[in-house]
Amino acid sequence: SYSVTGVQTCALPILQLLTDDASANHDVEAAFAEWAKAVNLAEKLRTMRLAKATDGEAFAVMTANPNVDSPVMLDVHLVEADRVASPVMNILPTISDIDGITLDGWGNPQTYTILRQHPGDMTAWKTQYDLVPADAVVHWFRSDRPGQHRGIPEITPALPLFAQLRRYTLAVIAAAETAADFAAVLFTDAPANGEAQALEPMDVVELEKRMATVLPDGWRLGQIEAQQPTTSYAEFKREILNEIARCLNLPYNIAACNSSGYNYASGRLDHQTYYKSIRVEQAHLAEAVLDRIFAAWIDEAMLTSELSILRTVRSMPHQWFFDGTEHVDPAKEANAQATRLSSNTTTLEIGRAHV
Repeated sequence: SYSVTGVQTCALPILQLLTDDASANHDVEAAFAEWAKAVNLAEKLRTMRLAKATDGEAFAVMTANPNVDSPVMLDVHLVEADRVASPVMNILPTISDIDGITLDGWGNPQTYTILRQHPGDMTAWKTQYDLVPADAVVHWFRSDRPGQHRGIPEITPALPLFAQLRRYTLAVIAAAETAADFAAVLFTDAPANGEAQALEPMDVVELEKRMATVLPDGWRLGQIEAQQPTTSYAEFKREILNEIARCLNLPYNIAACNSSGYNYASGRLDHQTYYKSIRVEQAHLAEAVLDRIFAAWIDEAMLTSELSILRTVRSMPHQWFFDGTEHVDPAKEANAQATRLSSNTTTLEIGRAHV
């Protein structure tokens, strides 16, 4: 279950603890899964991934919520990227304040300035804000250059292409409507001042539906043919959409939801890059988001009586499992994975991501 941006849309990544206490591992894994369901973590991760693609970054504040149906009252509150900004009195960025992110002398985030209202609201003046410590904020973005502290939307290279695709589609529709507005036209092959009956230029003649009529002498009735869409219309839209999908490492058949022009071999070949990009995103998600949330959850869970065993665990080694991709022949893929595992060329974690 993957969206076009490369992250699971419904299934939550599975936590596996790697401590020596199997019973404690099971209890903690079950408790975390129960808490994740209570706070709707799967849907929030999906929203964060969509925000990362369209806004360039995703913000989440880890806060207490007494309404959470779980012994651990930690909650993950998503914040729109536009709300993380410098207040109105500090419009220009400085070395230590990068658009709402205050840095220390080593370039590490110290606090995040979160506006209480969206700056686009009619009543918003960017004067009311909260300073949230960095250890309570999850900031997920892709750093493409050294010293970058805010994200750039992944679809930025495709923005002009969206406009071109929209303009071309509207132009085709307008041309077709224009041709449809003229139901018919009277024309004659007679020369000027010839034998055809004289008519007023640009005159309008109303015709009734399903009625036969008599035309003036020397005139014929011709219907305007709609020339839109042209034969290159579908090809143009395909090329533009294919170029748009390239910035997200999407193959065309997934971007268009249409595999009619594919055979199985070409589909598998196009999907190799796509699946690799998904695994990169999953690894980044686990490191930048899930590990941070899990660490905060552990700190809160240790204070509860249900999970007091966590107070005796010094370290919490773990890993995250994501749902793998489906194969057209599950039996062949299972046999291939068994061969890889027996030859020590893969692991259960890597194998799960491929199945």
